[in-house]
Amino acid sequence: MSDAHPEAPSTPPKRSKLPLILGLVLMIGLGGGGFYAVFSGLILGRAGPADGKGDKGPDALPEIAFVPIEPIVVSLGAEPGGRFLHFTGQIEVRKTGEADMKLIMPRVTDVLNGYLRAVEVGDLEDPTALSRLRAQMLRRVQMVSGEGRVRDLLVTEFVIN
Repeated sequence: MSDAHPEAPSTPPKRSKLPLILGLVLMIGLGGGGFYAVFSGLILGRAGPADGKGDKGPDALPEIAFVPIEPIVVSLGAEPGGRFLHFTGQIEVRKTGEADMKLIMPRVTDVLNGYLRAVEVGDLEDPTALSRLRAQMLRRVQMVSGEGRVRDLLVTEFVIN
């Protein structure tokens, strides 16, 4: 017989876990640092004055004005003695643009009146219709007044009789 001893199966050398641990520590550190930088406003933050002048604090309201829209009453449907839509709202503008907005208010009323007359009665009865109608009316008011003048359109009355 032979004097050869059966070889013991060789086990591969263990791989080092140092790169895995180092990668995990770096990932946590960089993730936390990135979160802090964004959260504190160091990057992707709001640009403000470098010297701190003009900072009115977190509770300061922007310089805005509200210009009322005359009440608009629109008949719904073609039948006589039918239903009516009563709409009243206000337009939010910068304080400096309030006089300009009052000057073009007849044009704004005209465009809103024309839009509300074209809306289908079924669209008005949908519970989610007000937000969609408000967005459409805001866009039309912005088109009439010029870009950047109107900040928002606030609906104060929207009643269907």
